[in-house]
Amino acid sequence: MPTSPAVRPTVPLTVWLARGRHTGPSPLDTVRSTLRRLKEAGTIDDFLAPAEAEHAPEQVFEARWRAPDGVTVRARLTVVAEAETGPEWMLTAEAERPWDQRWPSPATVFWPDAPDAEWDHDIPTGLRLRDVNRLPEDDKAMRRLFRDAVRGSWNIHVVVHEAMTPDERGRKPLAELFPGSLRHRVVEHRAAPQQLRAVNWALKEIGVQVPRGGAVVLPPAPGPVGRGGAGAEFAVRSVFLDGSQPSDLVEALMRFTASDRPLPDGAEEAVTALREQWRLLNLEEELARERALVARYSDALDAMTKSRDLYREAAERAHEALTAYRESAAALPEPPHPPSAPAASPFQQLTRTLERLKGAKTKDSP
Repeated sequence: MPTSPAVRPTVPLTVWLARGRHTGPSPLDTVRSTLRRLKEAGTIDDFLAPAEAEHAPEQVFEARWRAPDGVTVRARLTVVAEAETGPEWMLTAEAERPWDQRWPSPATVFWPDAPDAEWDHDIPTGLRLRDVNRLPEDDKAMRRLFRDAVRGSWNIHVVVHEAMTPDERGRKPLAELFPGSLRHRVVEHRAAPQQLRAVNWALKEIGVQVPRGGAVVLPPAPGPVGRGGAGAEFAVRSVFLDGSQPSDLVEALMRFTASDRPLPDGAEEAVTALREQWRLLNLEEELARERALVARYSDALDAMTKSRDLYREAAERAHEALTAYRESAAALPEPPHPPSAPAASPFQQLTRTLERLKGAKTKDSP
């Protein structure tokens, strides 16, 4: 009988996730210099960086800052400098309330926001987050690209179709017009006017379609083939590539980030590490952690004490039961002894002797 797949946890509404590859030199030095600059400018409250002499395979940076309205944000960046295909990074941020995509991007806390910065490459596809990525002309290559995008990426992938060839303003990345927290999470795939049929053929197995001159947000996992209008809730009928803000697309992205999406591979561990292995503590957080530890030890001691008392009580009851059994056994009367065989009389003994003598005489006669 087939078993149903396990239900994967969804992305918490308070969490912001991104993952990428750094293609330039010295990613750790880049992060350190960015954090120091923002701390000196007062943009972030504090940060924690590994020692420069450390050579661990994974380097962890932490930072804390205030979003608008005084909301505290904590973020954890893990850099794997010796990954097979180049330095990779995972960024997990969490706020005290549901994440507002209009807040500044956590990526700019750790990485420079310069156009020529080399940290913003999507890992499964190799495409850039802040650029226009033209779809390949080969249909099979396009299909493989979409398959990689929905199966292995932490980022949000959007397919935009050009109804007609845009001018210089329309050829710029749409990410420049997105709210801050969306700007460094979206991979923009751009389809030329003549590619609409090929694009929708490649998207068929994913279960979505892009409208002519519109856009569609790719789901985080592929759906069944031929699902028709599935994904229409995150499709946009028209995207005007004239330099104006694509309001409908931004609204669709907002709804997408607020929807129940499964955590991508590795993200659940990253969120757990942010919550349980956080080291950049202020005074209030240190006091709260110490109180939590004291409460935890107190509960453990109380459980041990209760277990000891229950064991002692059980032992005392067993001892009492054994004593009562011994006392009741001692009070019982002794069982009667079996009667012994009566002793033979002298007459019987004489008769037996005569019988033996008679038998012996008979044997001796000729």
